[in-house]
Amino acid sequence: MKYRADISEVWTQAWPTIVAMLSYTLMQFIDSLMVSVLGPMAVAGQGNGGIWSWVAISCAFGILALVNTLVAQRVGAGRTDEVARYGWAGLWISLGYWLAVLVPFALVIEHAFRAMGHEPELVALETAYARILLGGAAITLAAKALSNFFFGLQSPKVITVAAIVGNVVNVVANYVFIYGERGLPELGLPGVPGMPSYGVTGAAIGTLIGTAAEALIPLAIFLSRRFDRLYAIRSAWRPDRAAIMDVLRLGWPAGLQFANEMICWALFMTVLAGGFGSEHMTAGWAAMRFVHISFMPAVGLSTAATSLVGKHVGEKNLDAAARSAHITVGMAVLWMGACALGFVLFRHELTNVFIDTDTAADSAARIRAIGAGIFICASIFQLLDAVGIVYTGALRGAGDTLFPGVATVVLSWVVIIGGGIVMTRVAPQLESIGPWLAATAYIVLLGIVLAIRFERGGWRKLHLMHDAAAESATRL
Repeated sequence: MKYRADISEVWTQAWPTIVAMLSYTLMQFIDSLMVSVLGPMAVAGQGNGGIWSWVAISCAFGILALVNTLVAQRVGAGRTDEVARYGWAGLWISLGYWLAVLVPFALVIEHAFRAMGHEPELVALETAYARILLGGAAITLAAKALSNFFFGLQSPKVITVAAIVGNVVNVVANYVFIYGERGLPELGLPGVPGMPSYGVTGAAIGTLIGTAAEALIPLAIFLSRRFDRLYAIRSAWRPDRAAIMDVLRLGWPAGLQFANEMICWALFMTVLAGGFGSEHMTAGWAAMRFVHISFMPAVGLSTAATSLVGKHVGEKNLDAAARSAHITVGMAVLWMGACALGFVLFRHELTNVFIDTDTAADSAARIRAIGAGIFICASIFQLLDAVGIVYTGALRGAGDTLFPGVATVVLSWVVIIGGGIVMTRVAPQLESIGPWLAATAYIVLLGIVLAIRFERGGWRKLHLMHDAAAESATRL
């Protein structure tokens, strides 16, 4: 009966979180699918621009994940009068990070793409896509801060509704801005009279509009009179140095972990695997879009694990925290195991989804063959990827962020980058599959390391909760 109640608790928290966490990935997937009719170069440009903008954004995403932990632990401890501080801390960190990091990065990103040796047409596409996402990333980060606030508050359905609305808006905006007056005559769909066709740039505009729609719903609830009565939200708006420092102090290892991993994957996709030509790049992004769809439910389960472990730690019920982690791992393994089977059975068909019908037959055949090999690699690492993703969230809920961050940095550079370089040298005949084998080894090793870390139980000895009076004395 105990485990039945635990499973019910996990699923109640997890399913809305899974839907919400799929949001950004679905936007990227829809972007890729809708620009695929423009040709392989457009797919590569959207993929490269997306991942390098994501590299810059991801550090803040990792830091903001600690809003979830800090709010959840206070909910568990019955100290809900303190949660508003951390909601606002997330918003202030979002604004500061955008101004200090993302705006300057947007200005120099074109030079980075040129330094990678990409052809001029590709540089123009990926730069335009990345700059729009980075320019509007203040909205993206604010949405993330608010989502973590509501996850920690054990109210994930707010974010689920927002995610669904955001994706519907994204599809409509994409259609308008990507195709414009042209429309999609191949499917008998009309265009928008007088609207220019912006192509890949239009996909970025659509994503930004969808993200704004997604952010408005939790923001409206956060600032509502009801929430103000419950949590004194409006009076807590001023920058709270102690709350901001709590998020930064505990969140920087998670931010480092997330950003470092994204840097390694970006180098992997655009330099190592992508260095074998645009066909390999197109096949890689076709596969990666489905890989993202496969692991984002696990990321949703990881976020649920952070919320529930944090809440149970706040309650001082550490056995319940461990059970929540184990149940979420089991759910993630079941899902990603099913995805692994699908990748093996439909590897050619899945790659073909992102190949435009106007692509030359010999080129399309090569892209399908490359993509099929990548899907085999992805099927191998699915189960351990599920384990690593969820245990990262469980450890974060307990406040154990440093070890996962260090493990990720070391293994990603040694195995993804170092191993990928070695594979291109010792087995060049494998082409981009060589680096993908190195990436597979990395995911397997990281999953094993993080599982051992959690099961050894060091997280049970951590104490993140400060005395409420001491916290009040340090506020601005």
